[in-house]
Amino acid sequence: MEQSAELLDYQHLEPGSVLDVETRSRHYRIECLGGDSVRISGHPQFCPEPVPARLEGSLKRDGILDSGFIECGARMLFIVEDRLPVTTSKVLHVRRESIGR
Repeated sequence: MEQSAELLDYQHLEPGSVLDVETRSRHYRIECLGGDSVRISGHPQFCPEPVPARLEGSLKRDGILDSGFIECGARMLFIVEDRLPVTTSKVLHVRRESIGR
């Protein structure tokens, strides 16, 4: 079973939690490793296969970063290889897979 959210605080999820994030142009799978550390896939150039990354949060329309959250209607920002920032298109859906599946 999946749980859907408009706003998700990912920094307090149990390690091993899996997020399914749909943006206007891509579909990301994010495995939470603890805090802002994740393993992410879904971008054909930067993460076609799961790669370690740091999830920064959501960029609002005004450019303000809402650190620690993924929010529908905002863009998601993550850092690959500790140097490559990736900003997604607007998030349409965020789903968290139930623990124990």
